[in-house]
Amino acid sequence: MTIGLLATLAALALVDSTSFGTLGIPIYLLLAPKTGTERAGLPIYLATLAAFYFLVGVALMLGLSTAMERFGDVLRSGPAYWVQLVLGVGLFVLSFRFDPKRRAKLGKPERRFEPRVGGPRVMVLLGLTAGALEVATMVPYLAAIGIMTTSELPAGQWLPVLAAYVLVMILPPLVLMALRGVAGAWLEPKLERLRAWMSKHAASALSWGLAIVGFLLARDAAFYLFFRSP
Repeated sequence: MTIGLLATLAALALVDSTSFGTLGIPIYLLLAPKTGTERAGLPIYLATLAAFYFLVGVALMLGLSTAMERFGDVLRSGPAYWVQLVLGVGLFVLSFRFDPKRRAKLGKPERRFEPRVGGPRVMVLLGLTAGALEVATMVPYLAAIGIMTTSELPAGQWLPVLAAYVLVMILPPLVLMALRGVAGAWLEPKLERLRAWMSKHAASALSWGLAIVGFLLARDAAFYLFFRSP
């Protein structure tokens, strides 16, 4: 394992740390009013999200893709590609439901994503939901898994590296938690402005994410169904 490899993985982790799930939602939870039973909401959310990404990474590193190759003939069949095409088109069409500009033209109110603080079960469910919705579109994370796989690292190396990667992903909200504890009066107005900005653009980001994933799925299926040489 080289310093260059570690630096590349660290850079990818920092990019992942700025996603809505790893930074946007934590800022909402950090600023939300809390009752006595909800003060651990953000730590529980972050722990759940970190565990989710770590387990997904372990599954991929242990050869989930290799296991899927056993069903390669089925997944590359005509019916499977038709399902993929429908799914891709469906996601692309769904993306317009969240597009702020389109909703404004139709006279519909803008969608806002403002998660609320709840008990431990609510925070665990929120963490799992955020991870499941984002993992497929977090290109840096998937790229990091690919880099570690092609580097043929032994488990004794990639396990701690993967754990460190996930820790870096949730490091910004942990730092914000610490800063709020010592400089809350100075930090909170800045966090409020950042929360307002992320709330304003969250729907647009989700719309673009759904559109991109849907387009890529539909394009791949359409190429196989209509343009591939027999």
